[in-house]
Amino acid sequence: MSHYLAIDLGAESGRVIRGTLRNGRLEMKEVHRFPNGAIVANGTLRWDIIRIFREIRIGLAKGAKGYKIKSIACDSWGVDYVLTKGNGPLLSLPYTYRDERTAQSFKLAQKKVSPQAIFEATGIGSMSINTLYQLIDDVENRPELLKFADKFLLIADYVTWLLSGQARAEKTLISGSQCWDTRQSKWALPLLKKFKVPSHLLAKPVAPGTAIGKVLPYLANETGLKNTTVVATCAHDTASAVAAVPALPGNNWAYLSSGTWSLLGVELPKPLINRDVLKANFTNEVGFAGTTRFLKCLVGLWILQECRREWASKGEVSDYSKITKLAQAAPALRSIIRPDDARFAKMGDMVNKVQSYCRETKQPVPKTHGEIARCIIESLALLYRVEMDGLEKLTKRKINTLHVVGGGCRNALLNQATANATGRNIVAGPVEATAAGNILVQAYALKDVKNLSHIRQIVRNSNAFENYSPVADHHWSKALQKFQKLPRS
Repeated sequence: MSHYLAIDLGAESGRVIRGTLRNGRLEMKEVHRFPNGAIVANGTLRWDIIRIFREIRIGLAKGAKGYKIKSIACDSWGVDYVLTKGNGPLLSLPYTYRDERTAQSFKLAQKKVSPQAIFEATGIGSMSINTLYQLIDDVENRPELLKFADKFLLIADYVTWLLSGQARAEKTLISGSQCWDTRQSKWALPLLKKFKVPSHLLAKPVAPGTAIGKVLPYLANETGLKNTTVVATCAHDTASAVAAVPALPGNNWAYLSSGTWSLLGVELPKPLINRDVLKANFTNEVGFAGTTRFLKCLVGLWILQECRREWASKGEVSDYSKITKLAQAAPALRSIIRPDDARFAKMGDMVNKVQSYCRETKQPVPKTHGEIARCIIESLALLYRVEMDGLEKLTKRKINTLHVVGGGCRNALLNQATANATGRNIVAGPVEATAAGNILVQAYALKDVKNLSHIRQIVRNSNAFENYSPVADHHWSKALQKFQKLPRS
């Protein structure tokens, strides 16, 4: 029996989860949860990373109490980073990817180097939130900060450094930064040089499942983590989730990591880089055990989360289960939106944005909480259909099953809508795929788990899953035709 702690950082919340591996099964217990979210500082959106680390330390102490913990590891969202100097904790609060600072740097980059050349150099589809464009903004507007700094670390790597004192760049995390050459498995130095990004900032890359070192003495004394190893797990939360997809061997399945974002893709043996992939804006990120996560980053439950936040601020319905029940009672396929329209990417006034889109496209305007939620959920399902069809064409694979993991897999209405819209079987679960992947990759690093197949076998042994079969309904075919004609900016 072995015990591990997973630090799982998301845009809405952070958690510390204790995992126990016993007789081929993984048991998990959440020992600490805390809210997360952007803070406004001088008109910019930042992460309060010092508060986040304080919460992490509280969680580690709770998780270690009464247990001998073999290892700990952190996963997080991608693209955002911290600049540091020496042993100093940070030079400034890190920006969030939703800050608008990259709007200009994104345009600047496209003028200087073509999108095709950037894609060829990295294998990553261009999004303005990517690390590359954040760094270009620093080059243009904060060059003295980059010159003074000696390390740039993405969020989970930064936490790993705070835990161990060792600065490393974990490959699944940095591969999505658009600063990494996925084909060559190294920093994309020629590209970074074109944008004057200083190479002295780049940490030594490591593969997921690498033991980094021991917990720093002061933290060991504070938390009780004596002789505990810090591991570089799959530090990108999606990579951890994909490692824990309970799929059987074969290539007829896809995954959907469903949360604030929807990460839709398949697992490939190597990167797929060509003009069609670039046009479709799919991306090649590093997966566990030398695999490639071929995926597209889509808007997920963010739109519904923002509506819920708005309703909660007014003292209205804010519980997701109640919102889903109201949505189930609302009329089906009455109004739909393009969730990938640019207006929905920004924070604030989301209810009005949904209603305005429907009004502009001459559809019935959803008014109640249930009507708005149903509109969002069914629109997401239609978006998944369009992108899954594209995924099949790009990979020349027939996808029969979609594994939905993460928090969104608990939404039965969304799962059934996805089955109906896509015409594919849905396997929902595990909810805690990210934490499970984080923990089992730690177990691999400590030789308690053999390989990726063993990880997935343990996940299958340890969880119950919900299955959703598509229900033939001509209304979905009509809705798909309508969806494909809707405008998006």
